Amino acid sequence: MSARLMSRRRFGTTLAATGLLLALDMAAPAFAASGFNRWVAAFRKTALKDGISAATYDRAFRNIPGPDPEVIEKAHTQPEFTAPMWDYFDNRVQDESIGNGRDMARKWKPWLDRIETRFGVDRYILLAIWSMETNYGETLKNVKVMRNVVRSLATLAYADRSRAKFARTQLIAALKILQHHDIDPDHFMGSWAGAMGHTQFIPTSYQKYAVDMDGDGRRDIWNSVPDALASAANLLHRNGWRTGKTWGYEVVLPDGRKFPAGSLSLDKWESIGVKRANGKNFPRGSDSAVLKVPDGRAGPAFLMLKNFYVIKHYNKADKYAIAVGLLADEIAGYGGLVHDWNRPFIKLTFEEREELQKRLQTYGYYDGKIDGRIGSGSREAIKAYQARTGLAQDGHPSKEVLTSLRGR
Repeated sequence: MSARLMSRRRFGTTLAATGLLLALDMAAPAFAASGFNRWVAAFRKTALKDGISAATYDRAFRNIPGPDPEVIEKAHTQPEFTAPMWDYFDNRVQDESIGNGRDMARKWKPWLDRIETRFGVDRYILLAIWSMETNYGETLKNVKVMRNVVRSLATLAYADRSRAKFARTQLIAALKILQHHDIDPDHFMGSWAGAMGHTQFIPTSYQKYAVDMDGDGRRDIWNSVPDALASAANLLHRNGWRTGKTWGYEVVLPDGRKFPAGSLSLDKWESIGVKRANGKNFPRGSDSAVLKVPDGRAGPAFLMLKNFYVIKHYNKADKYAIAVGLLADEIAGYGGLVHDWNRPFIKLTFEEREELQKRLQTYGYYDGKIDGRIGSGSREAIKAYQARTGLAQDGHPSKEVLTSLRGR
């Protein structure tokens, strides 16, 4: 899960944060909460100086028992930086997310028409962001994932030195949201980093970009899909989205040459041998683009346009912006990648990944959700099966493993 509009550069795990996490795990609950409670009491003065009323502050922290140890753990295992390239995209740009996106495009068409007209942002980009952030709102229903926003941000401000400044700023903004009565404390839920609602806005982004699209007088990104999608559109629009233009093109590179790191026109790229992977022409040769090879020369290559960098205002990781673009293209019916990621195994289809999970479950290796998404639980189950059957213990959801399971 990503905190939106937060800097997504990779934060190293500091010794102080690691030590504190271990202390929180090992200490008695009362001891673990005592230092946090002292921090909360001290930060109250800062909040009041920033315009937060004493009543708002005390109400926000009233039912918070202490810091959340899982927040620190999640802060250092972000998939944009830890997942292999193929794994990251297989779990986000897949048959289920594409099919659900098309369903949502039909269901919310009247609102998407209005949002697209008002902000000029492509509806399929908005649907892809919605999918990436909360699986079209399904994540918001998962009580195991959703956390109290104030507690999460206070935990980061208290325990994670690398994010303390960010977290303090977001915490003040979150308290202002409560003070403005945009949402009540009992329903003020978000991600581990305080990202909120269907499209996962951090508090400062909410203050700056959230809009009341449905006209009920509230900017309700938690319960109103029109408000959430329009808020995402407003963020992209105000950061320079170019209406009617795409985010980038998959391309084929000629062998045996190096390429400039800067921006060139598409016509210039084509003149030095860079062609679209699907064989079509570039529609606007004067558009400027930057070459990206996120998986090396053996993987797919892209020419990125201005809108790619606008998407990165939502999340600064290249992986994220590429996944949004690829998923949007698939939902729109433009097709997927011509060249696969540089993976060390033969890719399974979405249905085959579900079958893999079911067979691992049947034989007692897997007890998670059958969803075709290969996370840590699935990989550990695959490794256990590989160890039992003499296969290389790499945890990959490969044709080899599925074929072996089918043969049992």
